[in-house]
Amino acid sequence: MESLLLDKKLKHITNLILEKKEEFSKQKKYEETHIQQQLEPWRVHLIQIYADSISTNETKNFEVLEEWGREVANLLVVFQLPLDVALEEISYYRNIIGEIIKEEAKAETFTFDAFYQVISRFNVVVDKAVHWVSKSYMTDFANKIQSARYAIDELSIPVVRITKEIGVIPLVGDLDTNRAQILMENALQHGSDYKLNWLIIDLYAVPIIDTMVADQIFKVISALRLLGIQVVLSGIRAEIAQTMVNLGLDLADITTFSSLHQAVEYVNQAD
Repeated sequence: MESLLLDKKLKHITNLILEKKEEFSKQKKYEETHIQQQLEPWRVHLIQIYADSISTNETKNFEVLEEWGREVANLLVVFQLPLDVALEEISYYRNIIGEIIKEEAKAETFTFDAFYQVISRFNVVVDKAVHWVSKSYMTDFANKIQSARYAIDELSIPVVRITKEIGVIPLVGDLDTNRAQILMENALQHGSDYKLNWLIIDLYAVPIIDTMVADQIFKVISALRLLGIQVVLSGIRAEIAQTMVNLGLDLADITTFSSLHQAVEYVNQAD
């Protein structure tokens, strides 16, 4: 009997909060109007979850919270807002609803054990809200950074078409495994799309040529040859030449030049 009475009182608190959820969602203002408009729907959703946590099953609330956390994290990343924005919202509505729970518990003369049970369950939901939005935010943010890094790397390895049949790839900076893969993809894709006969790979701005770099370049050359595209290496500085010799690399069947200008002249004559 006491359990049924408590459930009825908890449902009353839930309904009391839900009646005011739209009002509560507009209380906290954000300076930028368009962001304010985006925040209000998930504030309503958060208040709904908080209210339901008082009188419904925890497992169901946790599932809803996980989805809510992903939505909020995505919104923050899209608008380039810090995680603090969501954490402040979670804390703000925690205080508002916590105050309602306290006042209603007083009015309904909850026992200490009953109040502790309700507030503990509510706090667990709030902690889960922090957990899910933080986890989702970090995942989305990391994915966005990774995508941006890939885009930058891809733009840093362009295939420049200088005539109808001739292209140049001016490599700049260190060639790690990731950039070597992008080099392979760009060379094959654009070489095929442009229907190139020749591709010049310029190494002048590559600071270090080691076994790994040389191996990757040779793989690109071999793959391009399978497409019928002849490859010339340019920008072979004295230190690069010395390094290649010390590494025992066989360049007998690869045409090389010290400058891009010489390579372009050679290819123009051979084409």
